[in-house]
Amino acid sequence: MVMIGQYMAAGHWQRQSGLTIVELMVSMTLGLLVTAIGAGLLASGKTSYLFQDESIELQENGRFALEIIARSVRQAGFQSWNEGETPLTAEAYASPDIVGMDARSLKSNTVALESVENNAVNGSDVLALRFFGAGTGESGDGSILNCAGLGVGASASSESEINRGWSIFYVATDATGEPELRCKYKGKTAWTSDAIVRGVESFQVLYGIDLDADGLADRFLSANQVDALDDALTLVGENAPTRNQNRQARSHWKKVVAVRVAMLLRGASELGAEIVERKHALFGSAYCDRSHTADKGSCLGEKDFQPKVRNRLRKIFETTISIRNRYALPNT
Repeated sequence: MVMIGQYMAAGHWQRQSGLTIVELMVSMTLGLLVTAIGAGLLASGKTSYLFQDESIELQENGRFALEIIARSVRQAGFQSWNEGETPLTAEAYASPDIVGMDARSLKSNTVALESVENNAVNGSDVLALRFFGAGTGESGDGSILNCAGLGVGASASSESEINRGWSIFYVATDATGEPELRCKYKGKTAWTSDAIVRGVESFQVLYGIDLDADGLADRFLSANQVDALDDALTLVGENAPTRNQNRQARSHWKKVVAVRVAMLLRGASELGAEIVERKHALFGSAYCDRSHTADKGSCLGEKDFQPKVRNRLRKIFETTISIRNRYALPNT
């Protein structure tokens, strides 16, 4: 009895009480608050990771596309003067080595610029480049490549208009509706096209025209504006074929000394409204304000995109490329 009393006095058999309702509610509230903070930090970290990942991917895709386009533009008008071969040169009345179309698209399996389509993605343009190959055989010596990276050999035929190579850039949608920059070229047996990069919402081109023959671009014009200059030419000749040759020889497309390219690329994921840009001016705000009506694809806002692809990361890529191979133009 003495020992039991001692244990009771020490408090080992004292009754333990639980939490009150107020204490339980406070602890639950604090737990939920900590959980919410943790979930918010996790979501913020995921968004930041996706943003960085999308940004890096856009940067890589944009640089890759510009590199391919720049290489093809610099190659336009190439003529092989290899000592072991008889060089083929384009006649004065041959079609231009550089030509474009505003707000147009193409079919992938038709010849060159045939079957032009008006349903261009956000008013995207078409850029077509022509050149002679180099080396013997269909693939040549590998020094001259089309936009697909395939070698183009020099032709033994004097039919220069037929045998020049092609690199054609345009935008179309794939089977899932995703817009992509494509390269159209003549394969071994037929015409075809390959995707260069996906997510290209607008592809815009301006052409630097040398009007005073000093080798420098005096004005950068859209394809429609260059065509308008050609339409204003005074043509001479006894018949239509002669007048057409005169037009080809004096075409302002043969005065192009530089090409300015701009693209708007989008990411694959929706990252939130906080990253939305209200206006995407592909050639800068001044050109956007001046030409947004005539050249709609160069100035886009979120309202121009379908709701399901809004609020994505978007980035503009732009470059100006000088032409290496120049025409010997007749006096105009």
